Amino acid sequence: MKKELHIFFTALMFYTRIPCPKNIDHNSDYLNKASRYFSLIGWIVGTISFLVYDVSVGVFTPEIAIVLSMIAGILTTGAFHEDGFADVCDGFGGGRTKEKILVIMKDSAIGAYGAIGLVLLFLLKFQAVSEVLTTSSLQNLLLFVAAHSVSRLAAISIVFTHQYSREDASSKSKPIAQSYSWREVIGAFFFGLLPLIVLSFFHWQMLLVLVPVFITRFFLARYFQKWIDGYTGDCLGATQQVCEIIFYLSCIALWKFI
Repeated sequence: MKKELHIFFTALMFYTRIPCPKNIDHNSDYLNKASRYFSLIGWIVGTISFLVYDVSVGVFTPEIAIVLSMIAGILTTGAFHEDGFADVCDGFGGGRTKEKILVIMKDSAIGAYGAIGLVLLFLLKFQAVSEVLTTSSLQNLLLFVAAHSVSRLAAISIVFTHQYSREDASSKSKPIAQSYSWREVIGAFFFGLLPLIVLSFFHWQMLLVLVPVFITRFFLARYFQKWIDGYTGDCLGATQQVCEIIFYLSCIALWKFI
C-alpha cells in the first residue's frame, strides 16, 4: 500500500501542480508505473473543475462559471496538456519532416499554429461544456470526471500500442514511455472507464461516447505514426485535449438524436 501511494503521488506530482509529500521525486521506476493512475488524475482535475463551476454558478452566470471551471482545470495541471496541444499544432503545422516536427515541438515558444489552435480549442470546449451541463449536480460532476478520465485513458493507451518517437530522452513523457506492465494497462482502463459506467446508470447511451472518442484516438495515433514514427509527450497532451472535446460533442449528439 505504501508503494502504491508513492506511485500515486508520483503521478500527481508529474501531471498536476498539486503539492505532494517532500519525499516524492521523479524516480524513473515510479514514473514508469505512474501511468496506471493517469486516468485517476482525471477524477481529481474533473472534480476540481466541477466544484469551481458549481460554486460559481450560484453567484455568476453559467457562462462565467464555465470559464472559471476551465481556468481551475488549467491551473491544476499547469496547462500540461494544453501546452502539448499547442506544440503539436506548431510542430505538425510547420514541419514537413520528422526531424523538423520534433524540433519545432521541442521549442518552448508558441507559434501561430499553436496560438490559433488554443483559441479555437478553448472556444469549442466552452461552447460544448455549456451544452452538456444539466440541472443535476451529481450528473454534472460525473460528466466532468468522465470527460477527464476517458480522455486521459485515450491518451495513455497510445503508450501501450505505439513506440516513443524521440531518441534523445528530451520529452516530457519519456519516463512513462520506457516500459509498462499489465498493472498499468488495467489501472488506466479501470480508472478511465469507471466514472462513465456510473454515469451510464442515468443515461445508458453515455457508453456510446467511447466509440467516437476511440475512433479519434485511433486516427490521431495513426497520424502521429505516419509523420514521426510514434508519439511524444506533446502528442499525448494533444490527444487528451481533443478527446475531451470529442467526449462533450458526442454527449450533445447522443442527447439530440437518441
